[in-house]
Amino acid sequence: MRMSISRRRLLWLAVVCVPLAFVATSCLPKPTAESGDITITLYGFSIMKESLEKAIYPGFAAKWKQEHGQEIQFQSSFAGSETVTNQILRGAPAEVAILSIERDADRLKSGGFITSDWHSFPAQGIVNKTPFVIIVRKGNPKGIHDFSDLAAPGVRLIHPDPISSGGAQWSILAIYGAELKESATGTEEPDTTRAVQTLKAIWKNVISTPGSAREARTTFELGNGDALITYELDALLMKQANAAIEIVIPKATIFSEHPAVVIDKNVTANKRAVVDAFMQYLWSDAAQQAFVNFNFYSTTNDNYNKANTNLGHIEMPFTIEYFGGWDNAYPGIIERVFRDQIQRK
Repeated sequence: MRMSISRRRLLWLAVVCVPLAFVATSCLPKPTAESGDITITLYGFSIMKESLEKAIYPGFAAKWKQEHGQEIQFQSSFAGSETVTNQILRGAPAEVAILSIERDADRLKSGGFITSDWHSFPAQGIVNKTPFVIIVRKGNPKGIHDFSDLAAPGVRLIHPDPISSGGAQWSILAIYGAELKESATGTEEPDTTRAVQTLKAIWKNVISTPGSAREARTTFELGNGDALITYELDALLMKQANAAIEIVIPKATIFSEHPAVVIDKNVTANKRAVVDAFMQYLWSDAAQQAFVNFNFYSTTNDNYNKANTNLGHIEMPFTIEYFGGWDNAYPGIIERVFRDQIQRK
């Protein structure tokens, strides 16, 4: 029986149009991850891990979910600040970075990875801060009460590596600056010779230089060394975990200040809004209180700091501005004093 023209035409349309419809559908733009679940990739220096994963991430995710109905997930990588910065410069997919030192943010800006002004955030882009202290064994058997005591014969010091760790650079500045501050008490000029000699004598007692402040803490926890210079909040974490240690608050010490930055080069246009919202959240009351709960200092509300009785009293605190900022401190002290006069010799 012959097929009618109408039936043949319908059959032809079915044979031709179904594949075309499949092709057309397959060529439509697929929904991006940002239209459903969103993932923010953050790289941070080592001691940021607990506060971010246990408080900041969940807090922001809950807020965004309530306001926008979207799930937020985070991917993190933690290491020494210099290491983190080098990873990003070599192509790591970070969209946000929290760094130990401002110099690392400047390196990322010079490399074209940061194009926005991170100083425009509250507190000039410094998200939290913490002073440097000394951890010793229970009972303080070596009688360490200040940085200068670390130079005594027989003291074995754990100190992170200044090449990879921002915390190590803060530690060097803490020792050097403390000697300047204390030597200037009652006099007009700080004693730079005394500061160099003290730093040199302390460095002779260093027995291990792990890659980050957190790795240095782990080395100390494993029973190595008599003392460790580190961030106060890391010392308090050890204390709260019932470690057999004591915390020595130096008479003078530096506050490390930690910038949070957007890695603009890696942020897509359809994710920009959520990344910007997360950055703003870091300085919100909720986030700043959370940082203080983990023994950082808030940079926006000193009342939170005063309410945390775990934080020690520092008689002579100072910041990087004591040296004229990182532009002066890094070449003048880290390079010309520590690297050239101490480390190389």
